Amino acid sequence: MDTRFNLFENEIGLKLAKRFAGIAQVVQQSPLPKSTQELVALRASQINGCGHCIDMHVKEAAAAGESAVRLHLVAAWRESTVFTEAEQAALALAEEGTRLADAHLGVSDETWARVREHYDDDQVAALVAVVALINAANRLAVILHQRGGSYEAGMSTAAMD
Repeated sequence: MDTRFNLFENEIGLKLAKRFAGIAQVVQQSPLPKSTQELVALRASQINGCGHCIDMHVKEAAAAGESAVRLHLVAAWRESTVFTEAEQAALALAEEGTRLADAHLGVSDETWARVREHYDDDQVAALVAVVALINAANRLAVILHQRGGSYEAGMSTAAMD
């Protein structure tokens, strides 16, 4: 299966990709820990079946020092002992925010309360943005048939320079 369309080779697509990257940069520069950003992006990408984004976020997380054990256990975080309570709250938000169509209530009050226990307002803003952005990125990549396997850490940043 070949990629259907390259956004970077289209004038409108490139403008959209640059704006998208600009928003992502705001999140990356936020006080939300980089490891939490990557874990959340990885979990949403797993749920959405986005090979390109799974590849990207595993490699970016590893390059930032994330352990292989934690990366392997993201899909089963509820059955793992390697994530902090704050990370568990963020992963729950990622799942509920990704599975909106599956849960008529969206993000539960319980999950929201757990998030608010562990993150300040700036971190919450960034966390909500990570969930929204990764879901949008997953949809773009899946629709366009971008496949995983060839990403190298730092490529997404270099592409926008």
